[in-house]
Amino acid sequence: MPLRLFHSSGDLMADRRFEFARDLQLKGDLPAAADLIEQAIELAPNFTSAWFTLGEIRAQLGERDKAIAAFRKSRECDPDDKHGAHLHLIRLGDEQLSEMPKAYVQALFDQYAPRFEHTLINDLGYRAPSLIFKAVVAARVAAKKPALFKRAIDLGCGTGLAAAAFAKQVDHFVGIDLSPGMIKQARASGLYAGLEVADMIEGLRGKDDASVNLVVAADAFVYLSDLAPVLSEAQRVLASGGVLAFTLETHGGNGIVLGGGLRYAHSAEYARAAIAMAGLKLLTLEQASPRVENNEPVSGLVVVVEKT
Repeated sequence: MPLRLFHSSGDLMADRRFEFARDLQLKGDLPAAADLIEQAIELAPNFTSAWFTLGEIRAQLGERDKAIAAFRKSRECDPDDKHGAHLHLIRLGDEQLSEMPKAYVQALFDQYAPRFEHTLINDLGYRAPSLIFKAVVAARVAAKKPALFKRAIDLGCGTGLAAAAFAKQVDHFVGIDLSPGMIKQARASGLYAGLEVADMIEGLRGKDDASVNLVVAADAFVYLSDLAPVLSEAQRVLASGGVLAFTLETHGGNGIVLGGGLRYAHSAEYARAAIAMAGLKLLTLEQASPRVENNEPVSGLVVVVEKT
């Protein structure tokens, strides 16, 4: 996964103590790590990375209230919340489930971009693009329609793995990603007619009604809590008979949860209801694992819907 986000405190001694603390944290000596982090914070009271790491350590120690206080301080020091303290506060039950900070997602994938494909394919068994491709082809064959599309949008395009899967099926591909680092990698692929730095919903809002025939989102909707806005915009931009295909992570309960990997998992029932509310016709909703995590398959769904 991505290199850990670090923002220097501007104080060399504080930064060094932070580095020593991180080493201790990784070795499992959490009390000593917490002590060193607090020393770093004494030297640099607005040290965002230190406050965030202290929150992690306190949570690891089972000290919920202290963890919450540290994560709140991290966000106070950086209101854009590039470290994602908000997500940890959700996990700790201190805040309601809501969307991820955009700055966090952007920072996460900007760091990840240079190693994205290698890590996903070689370490995480990533297969979301192939799952989507096979599901779309099967749905089109079942409907006796060609699996060929004039214009397509790749939401959360990353480096271009989904576009590569559909390269022979699409004439004109536009990629949308919040991370400039990912867009740089996607541009190098040569697979896209256009690329845009934007979040998925904003990117779709910039497109004309009924202007595309295919929208794909491989492992991208896991960074959205509420699917209603993106499904609504996809429905608007799709031409009649157009297809939206995506993967989700899922869980055995109801509604939406924020998992331990800090990605949203949507129940199958929630997905069905959101699709119906968007006025889209469900063609495929099947259990399928898009990747592995900690050597275990991640529970997921592959979904294909159509605008009628």
